Amino acid sequence: MRIGVVGAGGKMGAEVCRTVAARDGLDLVAAIDPAHAGRGVEALTGAPVPDLVVSGGLAALVDAGVDVAVDFSRLEASREALGFCADAGIHAVVGTTGFSEDDVTELRRRFAGPPNCVVAANFAIGAVLMMRFAELAAPWFDGAEIIELHHDGKLDAPSGTARATAERMATARRESGTGDFPPDRTVTTVLDAARGGRGPADIRIHSVRLPGLVAHQEVILGAVGQSLTIRHDSYDRSSFMDGVVLAVRSISDRPGVTVGLEPLLGL
Repeated sequence: MRIGVVGAGGKMGAEVCRTVAARDGLDLVAAIDPAHAGRGVEALTGAPVPDLVVSGGLAALVDAGVDVAVDFSRLEASREALGFCADAGIHAVVGTTGFSEDDVTELRRRFAGPPNCVVAANFAIGAVLMMRFAELAAPWFDGAEIIELHHDGKLDAPSGTARATAERMATARRESGTGDFPPDRTVTTVLDAARGGRGPADIRIHSVRLPGLVAHQEVILGAVGQSLTIRHDSYDRSSFMDGVVLAVRSISDRPGVTVGLEPLLGL
């Protein structure tokens, strides 16, 4: 399978390049990043493909005969890349975050299948399970808050994973008939936004950005006399790669747009 990586110069893009180059049945044939155009992929990412040079334009995906493009770029660049892939008949696996509901609707229109698209807020399988566990627990508790922690280079807040977790917990409560969590009783906040952002079902979401972190999230649920904390930590970007490879290998069998890894894991 011939793979192209969009956003190859970023930390996640570089990790994808190294992973693709190391996995059986996957060939890294294109790397796209306008900020690093002309550089050797091996020197930029460490992927052992000495003859491959980073391209500045998306046309390189077509020139290289790419089957699947893996996109870990910024939001605007990702929108452009996905439109290009849809028109060019190239499957897309997308890890860029920040897409709105309107963006996903547009993706469903463009990727009628084939080509197909998998877009996920988080490719760490442990993080997907964390979201599932929180979803199962939500109807049984009287309150919940989410704390997500990321490196200081992350551009959006709260994270896509935190938003997806809150939405799934809210849906679980609606479907169970328990409805929204009771409203926050805080009367006075000394600092603005001290109680975090108000998410679906009145779930408060708090974002932490610090050097040294990668991607971490905990969901804290409370009821009378007890609490439950569900936490996942990614200490290295390699933690996302099994999910990326799973999406790449599965995409041809997933018509249209698949949101999240859950369908690929049978969850």
